[in-house]
Amino acid sequence: MKKIKLLGLIFILIAIFFSCEELPDPAGERGVAAVPGISGLNPGVFDVNDLQHAYVHFTVVIAEGSSLNKATIIGSFNNNHADVTIAELTSFPATVTISSSDAAQKLGIPLADLERGDIFDFEILTTTGGRTSRSTPLVVPVACVYTVSMSTGSFHSVSSDWNSEGDITLTADAVNPYKIYVSGIEEIEGLVEDLGPLVMYIDPITYAVTAPRKALASEAFGYNNLAYEGTGAFSTCDGTYTMSFELTVDEGSFGTYSFIFTKN
Repeated sequence: MKKIKLLGLIFILIAIFFSCEELPDPAGERGVAAVPGISGLNPGVFDVNDLQHAYVHFTVVIAEGSSLNKATIIGSFNNNHADVTIAELTSFPATVTISSSDAAQKLGIPLADLERGDIFDFEILTTTGGRTSRSTPLVVPVACVYTVSMSTGSFHSVSSDWNSEGDITLTADAVNPYKIYVSGIEEIEGLVEDLGPLVMYIDPITYAVTAPRKALASEAFGYNNLAYEGTGAFSTCDGTYTMSFELTVDEGSFGTYSFIFTKN
């Protein structure tokens, strides 16, 4: 009986396989035509505090040696796959500015209804040889724009699982405003921070934070070269850093701990 059921299942699967027809993607094929690239995105968010004047700005370029007569920028909102035409491009490189008010109007969304956390997706459609392709979505959140004044200054550091709490100082690099120096995180624990500061990098588009491994104190709790390494996120609206750090010494690892830096 088991063999009969198995053979029956095989026949059913074969029938389904030959009866299925591959349907075309109504949005166009991906990776078929030469799709332009996006560079120089700045700012990367629609400023929730000034939506009437908020915008994103970027450049659309094509690969050297290729040609393209037209590209269409389409938009969607909160993953609704609306694919509404936002702009038409006929020359490259093309400098593009999309305002939040224009994007919302074309997508049928009242500007006053936009709130922090909403997401716009923009894609570039191109046609080559009668075949259409689309780019990877450009994700633009409704959020606060990045400012050095919000990301730096006096902060209060708390780590309940590492049992550490106290004030620290964050400063920005003179050349790169997204490179942040953290000072005092080991002085909280009565250590000499002779190898610091800790360096953190904020992604200018996503505001994700990375901190490459950096030794901060050459002597700590009887061990050598206490170092921090971690990842996290920066909130541009309230200045909060939510971090996860692995703490190591030459002798081994203490493990990974959560830290929250809040602006004083």
